[in-house]
Amino acid sequence: MANNILSEQQVDPAIPAAAASRELLATIWQAAGGAFPAVDRVGFSAAGALASVFAVTDLAAASVAAAGLAVSELVSTYGGAAPRVSVDRRRASFWFGTTLRPVGWQLPPHWDAIAGDYATADGWIRLHTNAPHHRRAALAVLSVPADKAQVAKAVATWQADALEAAVVEEGGCAAAMRSLQAWRAHPQGSAVAAEPLFASTALAGGPVPAWQGTPAQPLAGVRVLDLTRILAGPVATRFLAGFGADVLRIDPPGWEEPGQVPEITLGKRRARLDLHNPADRLCFEQLLAQADVLVHGYRADALERLGYGDAARQALRPGLIDVSLDAYGWTGPWQGRRGFDSLVQMSSGIAEAGMRLWRRERPTPLPVQALDHATGYLLATAVLRGLTVRARSGAGCVTRASLARTAALLTAAPVLAQGALKPESADDRAGLIEATAWGPAQRLVPPVLVAGAPMQWRHPAGQLGNSPARW
Repeated sequence: MANNILSEQQVDPAIPAAAASRELLATIWQAAGGAFPAVDRVGFSAAGALASVFAVTDLAAASVAAAGLAVSELVSTYGGAAPRVSVDRRRASFWFGTTLRPVGWQLPPHWDAIAGDYATADGWIRLHTNAPHHRRAALAVLSVPADKAQVAKAVATWQADALEAAVVEEGGCAAAMRSLQAWRAHPQGSAVAAEPLFASTALAGGPVPAWQGTPAQPLAGVRVLDLTRILAGPVATRFLAGFGADVLRIDPPGWEEPGQVPEITLGKRRARLDLHNPADRLCFEQLLAQADVLVHGYRADALERLGYGDAARQALRPGLIDVSLDAYGWTGPWQGRRGFDSLVQMSSGIAEAGMRLWRRERPTPLPVQALDHATGYLLATAVLRGLTVRARSGAGCVTRASLARTAALLTAAPVLAQGALKPESADDRAGLIEATAWGPAQRLVPPVLVAGAPMQWRHPAGQLGNSPARW
């Protein structure tokens, strides 16, 4: 099958959609250390794809399938055969957008008023300003007030690379638009291309796990400490909660992400701790010492600077399943750079390819934040595979993934000629009403079914910081 960017019009329309999803699943599963024959336990359904010059629906289905297959593998450690896994490609595509359908109220906006793509003197740049300190950094560099028209006028006087560097130096988040070819030639693009999809290291064994799941609730009793924010990490922990994990999310005082909280707090308890405060640090250490899993999305050196580097975490909890992500990869000159899905799409050539191949006048990103969502399911896969190994041997592990490496997986995948997905209908919404903190809502039916273990969540979505910091 031909590479999508070079000859997307030459792909074979006779190749079934399920085959493409299965091919990507095999790549992900083997990269996670899984045995190839296990892929045969997964079945895909539903034709069509999201409109994109990249294989977004195939990536959605494959990443969800990998996490489901990892659940199936874990179930097999409880005795008996590993159950089959069914993935609905269409619903997987929907879950890569939003899953919540409010009843009588509206979701908060996802984007700050200043965030967006701006024309520079020589191209395009994206400013990510959802966090107040990132907005202040961008406005300080541009020396303008928070007015979109004035921001656009100021940006137009800059070279894209120079403005990107200036905003990043100020502590903000920005990404100049690059082509696929330019990204491959860039030192960071080259570094990411050499990284594995999962960078995993096995660690010495710890105590026998206290949790005992069941085939119906495979993660019952598993304690997951969640130090993640928008969006990949919360997707991972939402998935784990759906199979019975006790997920406790920790945020610092004052942190909010109103555009995403209703979507990604499903199934979780949510507390606040200030890791600069001695009493809160002691509380965190006690939580970590009793956790089975830690999922975190801070920059590479952030926990180290707080005194909780790799060695310290493992000393607090021998046998810990420690899974983390970053934006731009774990090697190369940008390994510590702040980033988000929309920025990585600009940097890695995705937005430029969409603009060029669709013949648009502006950067054209993916129809959903697929890098975030796919990476989230990859993280969940890593957690589940780690739990399986720990159940068998007691060994812990450290696993790392990145949005940029997921982008490389997507841009290398072939694209099939497929029609549009059938529109969402009432049948796609779960019958139960979720009593969220903002009002009643329905969720979309989950896209994956592990036989005998339907996904279900104990806690509705709620505000950050309204739970006690304890197991």
